[in-house]
Amino acid sequence: MEEIRIQKILAASGLGSRRDCEKLIEAGRVRVNGQVAILGQKADPSRDKIEIDHKAVEIRPADDIYIAFYKPRKVLSDIKKIDDRKVVPDYVDVDTHLFIVGRLDYDSEGLILLTNNGEVANHLTHPRYEHEKEYHVMTAKEPDQEQLKTWRRGVVIEGGYRTRPAIVDFLPGSNRNWLRVIMKEGKKRQIREIGIALGLPVRRIIRKRIATIQLGNLKPGEWRYLKPNEIKELLRSLKDDSRN
Repeated sequence: MEEIRIQKILAASGLGSRRDCEKLIEAGRVRVNGQVAILGQKADPSRDKIEIDHKAVEIRPADDIYIAFYKPRKVLSDIKKIDDRKVVPDYVDVDTHLFIVGRLDYDSEGLILLTNNGEVANHLTHPRYEHEKEYHVMTAKEPDQEQLKTWRRGVVIEGGYRTRPAIVDFLPGSNRNWLRVIMKEGKKRQIREIGIALGLPVRRIIRKRIATIQLGNLKPGEWRYLKPNEIKELLRSLKDDSRN
């Protein structure tokens, strides 16, 4: 198991909020393998002995983490920095490795899911399961009916790939150059490539949904843990997909 910040281990074990556990560390009441711990120190809960006031802490296994994040434009859908551009951990700071579900290109924005459950992440990203993703897409001009019909049927994009059928409609209550697009695939820059092929340059892309999870009221750069009922519904949908 990887090392985790001590205050998170203590909080997960029911010893108070993370801030409460930080105060325990600052007071010198926490020891790791017999040595007084310091704030920011990490430990491996499967290997290291952690004590409070010389009494061993009963460490609980870390729960699975599920996070909805509104990736802003001009942010890379990556965990590690490769240059001076912002990446996901610049906004979502948790003490465990997270897998990214639903990468978006640098200029696109909207919902990304993050989880430490590799099996769930793989299931959600594997093309065989065809999970829906919903987008609001602004084009440079109003599409005509023939362009919409072609997009719905499938479009040959760069490289000779024909996209699969999609749901494409005008977004209710918006200007006629805003579309609602629901797809069951996600090739790199696919929506932008479709726009180019149809003569409809894409100006903005906002992902609103991945599978059963909605972006909701999150604003760019904000994130939240999924609610228990959302996790339950998501896992149920994955289980149903596995049966098909």
